[in-house]
Formats: sequence, C-alpha cells, structure tokens
Amino acid sequence: MVLATIGFFALAVFGLGALSVATDTDIIAVPGLGQAPGAIGMLSAVVVFALMLWSTLRRGNPSYVATVAIALLAGITHLAAVWITVLIGSSDLVIATAVAGDLVRGGASAVLVVAGLIAAWGGIALRRTRAEHPRWPWERDDDGE
Repeated sequence: MVLATIGFFALAVFGLGALSVATDTDIIAVPGLGQAPGAIGMLSAVVVFALMLWSTLRRGNPSYVATVAIALLAGITHLAAVWITVLIGSSDLVIATAVAGDLVRGGASAVLVVAGLIAAWGGIALRRTRAEHPRWPWERDDDGE
C-alpha cells in the first residue's frame, strides 16, 4: 500500500509537471493565490487515495474494478480541496469555480485520475500476486538440496 501511495504521488507530480511544460502554463494560473491550493489539494488526494486503497486491500482478494473508484475519488477530492482552499483564500466563489474549471478543462484532473488508476492497479496487483521481498539464493528455503 505504501509503495502504491508513493507511486501515485510521484506519477501525479510528474504528470502535472509534464502537463505544465507541454502547455507552457501553470496548473493554477490565477495570480495571488500562492501555493496553498495546490499543496492542500495534492495532500488531500494522496490521503484519500491511501485510505481507499487500504480499505480495498483489506479484503482477501481485492478486485481491479476498485481502481476506478479509487482514482475518481482521489481526483474529485483534489478538485474539492483546491476549490475550498481558493474559496477560503480569495473569498470569491467565481474565482474558486474558475480555478476548479481550469483544472478539469486543462487536463490536470485527468492526469490525477490516470495516475490513480495506474498506482491503484499496481497496489492491487502486488496484493493479489502475494508479492514478497526479493531474496538472495542462500536465503530461500529449498528443501530439495
């Protein structure tokens, strides 16, 4: 679960950075807002991703279908957290809604959803395959020798 959560954060940061470079615009391009909306939005998305993945992995054989719910909820939480933070910081409903609309229209929300899909799939795959830590040949329990 920890590896998948770190992977989600890394994929999201990389994807948002690549989107910003490719479009030559800031992810949140409203002057005077500072970094709080983006930081709080990302923190909220990571926390919700981790909690949703944890609740999914608690089941014996988690389904890959859960990746859709995990990714969508992380993306929606990011949008809501950014919207609330901008609303509190600017006291302007129009600016907060415009920022949230720009995240959707500019592709930032799609980047977060795709990052969530990939990372959640990886986390579920690790649980379903019962992956173990790598071991050296001399650490394995070989009864045949």
